[in-house]
Amino acid sequence: MKYDVVVVGAGPVGSTAARYAAKNGAKVLLLEEHASIGSPVGCTGLLSTRAVEECDLKPSDKFVFNSVRGAFVHAPDGQCLPVDGKKTKAYVVSRKNFDRTLAVMAVEESVELSLKTRAIGFRKDSSETGNLTERSGKEKSSHVKLKIIRSGKPETISTSVVIGADGVKSRIASYAGLGKPSRVLPGIQIEAPYASEDSSFVELFPGSPAPGFFAWTVPLNEKLSRIGLAIEPGIACKSGYGENSPLFYLEKFLRSNPHVKSRYSGGMLDFVVGGIPVGPQEKTSTDGILLVGDAAGQAKPTSGGGIYTGAFAAKIAGKVAAEAALEGDTSAGRLSEYDRLWRKGLAKELDIGMKIHDYMGRLEDNQLNELIGSLNTPSILNMITEYGDMDHPSVLMRKMMFSGNTLRLMKAFGTFLKTLF
Repeated sequence: MKYDVVVVGAGPVGSTAARYAAKNGAKVLLLEEHASIGSPVGCTGLLSTRAVEECDLKPSDKFVFNSVRGAFVHAPDGQCLPVDGKKTKAYVVSRKNFDRTLAVMAVEESVELSLKTRAIGFRKDSSETGNLTERSGKEKSSHVKLKIIRSGKPETISTSVVIGADGVKSRIASYAGLGKPSRVLPGIQIEAPYASEDSSFVELFPGSPAPGFFAWTVPLNEKLSRIGLAIEPGIACKSGYGENSPLFYLEKFLRSNPHVKSRYSGGMLDFVVGGIPVGPQEKTSTDGILLVGDAAGQAKPTSGGGIYTGAFAAKIAGKVAAEAALEGDTSAGRLSEYDRLWRKGLAKELDIGMKIHDYMGRLEDNQLNELIGSLNTPSILNMITEYGDMDHPSVLMRKMMFSGNTLRLMKAFGTFLKTLF
């Protein structure tokens, strides 16, 4: 079996990459190791409006549970910073239905989908081929022999390019020697009865409830929310269950945070654990291989969201992979165009996001109390409403630097704002 492009992983990012490879003329196979699309899920399912749009979708009752327009940011001392976007900023979705919608779109673009299929290794057969792009000299084309287990039986598939969209524990990244994202934040989430103060607002709890990151409640409706947290990897214990594990912090958060305790009814309807990869590898391409989404560490360090950034990169990956395969040049040099293009669009925001992540993660509770208190003024809240952007935090940071609140903000942030740009 010979394909131009094989995409490993049929999540939103993989399905988008496969669809764009097919749109650009490639014969594409999309592999998913699980028996169904969208399960299991390790995600809050909170997608910015831009993320849905980037996937070429419009919000639909088929996958949208709830619309969100803002956030209540709760300081460790209990004070609340209300951030109101005044209009829908994000959707709470059923990831199962969302993922399946994107997989169907890929199949409708003539992508071949294979479930219960796991990649277990590959080898590359390199050959010299004429340069079909009319540049001088010869270009090396790597044909990848991808080893898979399909429905329990071993097979070998031949392809020009493999796109690894197989998540935070990417086998393709490991097989290709491309390494891992800079760090992975361990996280945990339950779906549980919870009486939201306002179901059009998420709740965020930075500081000691989730050291290095934050805890959250994401409402599906007035009576049901997804409650979870992620922590800095250096804090988490390796066993995952003892003190300093995500589970330890979640249980402590549910029973000891006064605001949450008063609204959480106990029990759970769902339970997931996972990791948030932040900080992309130095290279996300090599001979015959591209990495995209969580496999490439493209999640936003500020929020942990990866659909917008992943879909943005997936479109580039699909197009570059298809064109390279059809040209007969799948060398590292040719495929490095993917690295150049996705970084041109995303690297600046990811870098600023990482600086924000690291700065916020180092703050003690008393510093967070002071910071949140300093931001809680009408003029600053209006600025956040006007310029706040889940996907592009640098826009708001720039506006803050040059606002009439500079002295107040510099007192809160210290020299942090100066170091961003």
